[in-house]
Amino acid sequence: MTYELFIGDRSFSSWSLRGWLMFAAFDIPLRVTEVGLYAGTMAEDLAAAAPARLVPAMITPEGHVVFDTLAMAETLAERHPDAGLWPEDPVARAFARSITAEMHSGFAALRSACPMYLRHAWEGFSPSSDVLADLARLEQLWSLARERHGSAGPWLFGRYSLADVFYAPVATRIATYALPVGPVAAAYVSAHLREPHLRQWRAEGQATHYDCLPYQQDLPEAPWPA
Repeated sequence: MTYELFIGDRSFSSWSLRGWLMFAAFDIPLRVTEVGLYAGTMAEDLAAAAPARLVPAMITPEGHVVFDTLAMAETLAERHPDAGLWPEDPVARAFARSITAEMHSGFAALRSACPMYLRHAWEGFSPSSDVLADLARLEQLWSLARERHGSAGPWLFGRYSLADVFYAPVATRIATYALPVGPVAAAYVSAHLREPHLRQWRAEGQATHYDCLPYQQDLPEAPWPA
């Protein structure tokens, strides 16, 4: 029962990372197809997953195409109820869905100013007031989840869930750009940087050569914080 997952570049495609973690972190079998997100061949490479136009997209073992990460997440949770993709407690699950949906649709300032970049870190990045406001909202949501539901482990709801999948690229942004956050958020970011699947994803991305790297900053490079 193997799914096919279409992804973009591992070092830069935050939505692809979310899509891949939905499978890898919950031991759901998959076969990965990489598309030319930065090579200009994405439309051609995604032809088998029509009508999907963006990555990630998945094809179920029965041949059905599902695209958009929220649709993929809910489809996998429905098809694999014993995998534990969402918290078991109904109250925790409702809050997990709420903050996951907010991640899916919000935090535009942070996304725009701080693209996911897993090759190395940057020194001297100065966040705007809008980015700082996004960080404050993240800290509020993360703290609430940890206080109410996270006592059983390092993740937002104790055990790793789809909420952590969706916030994993955000954690890397905080690490890459050394964004200012408090101790609760910093500990949560550190948990992501130590997580084996994210480390595997980043290592595989490091093996890809680029003649011209996207999302360059006019800042000094720094070692990756993990």
